[in-house]
Amino acid sequence: MSSMPNFDQALASLSATFEGEYVFALVDDIPTGIRPFAIVRDADLYTVVLSTDQAADAGLPTAKTYARISLGLAADLDSIGITSTVSQVLSARSIVANVITSARQTHLFVQADRAQEAADLLTELGRNAQGWLPKP
Repeated sequence: MSSMPNFDQALASLSATFEGEYVFALVDDIPTGIRPFAIVRDADLYTVVLSTDQAADAGLPTAKTYARISLGLAADLDSIGITSTVSQVLSARSIVANVITSARQTHLFVQADRAQEAADLLTELGRNAQGWLPKP
């Protein structure tokens, strides 16, 4: 049995943190000298997710940027409903929510110019979840 908190407790622990601006660049090969946040391999190409500074230094396109927001919540890969709930809240306001999840953390990539709005919505989601938890 998992020791992770239930859905409501996980949402109540949400703490959205802005982690910088990033680009998603499609490449044939991983450029040397970069330290990407993530690499996703498709059948024929790679998508590298890296800071806008690194992308510019590597000569990759930087016109379309995303803000990375870490959710900081107590959830793991087996948590059910967290990603869909967060995505629903953001999509209701037409905010993109590209999600990359590690074994310990969930990261959202939202339009850079909507980062503050997204963080505010996520903070409110966490506050609301705290409000519906039973009192100890």
